[in-house]
Amino acid sequence: MLETNETAAAVIAGGTNTIIEFALRFGLNFIVIFILIRLLYYPIRKNRDFLFTFFLFNIINFLMCYLLSSAQLKMGFAFGLFAIFSILRYRTVTVPVREMGYFFVSVTLGVINALTGIEGSYWLLASANIIILAVAWVIDFGVKITHENGKEIIYDRVDLLAPERLNELITDIQQRTGLPVHRIEILKIDFFKDIVSMNVYYNSNRNEAPSAALGNDDDD
Repeated sequence: MLETNETAAAVIAGGTNTIIEFALRFGLNFIVIFILIRLLYYPIRKNRDFLFTFFLFNIINFLMCYLLSSAQLKMGFAFGLFAIFSILRYRTVTVPVREMGYFFVSVTLGVINALTGIEGSYWLLASANIIILAVAWVIDFGVKITHENGKEIIYDRVDLLAPERLNELITDIQQRTGLPVHRIEILKIDFFKDIVSMNVYYNSNRNEAPSAALGNDDDD
């Protein structure tokens, strides 16, 4: 009878420890993904669709990895997930590279926080998550890197297209657009209408290309 009570107590203690470990890991994972997506990503991009996707993939990935970790599939299972996600393709939208980067980090956080089983892993997990957040912040916000942006314009002075008048052409475009244009790319010249289609390029601290998915169908 005493052995039965001790066994039951051990089972209860083991179950309690499992619940506590799950709560700690899930809490850490949720806090980190909230900081990364809600506080770093969303205030700049303002895209609720990606916000929903990043949170959902992270949480589902964490739960799936954690609940199946007892099946001794940890390493192979994790790499299998990455293999699946590596061929994942949104057919209805064009996903920008930056959003794919945040998506990859979201998936990675779920795997790391669910499957890391090294002794003293809570400190290791906290350190790894802090490093990921710090690197994401420094690269995306902390370091001012000049980005070349481009816009397509229709220009009406064909007479300035001669190579020897390049400086005049750039100066005129700068005055009209207010952009610090430094180079141009001629796309199409229409001598009948006296207009030219061109790309103009200028540097700025931000990527001014649309970061939100446009919803274009690939099959169109």
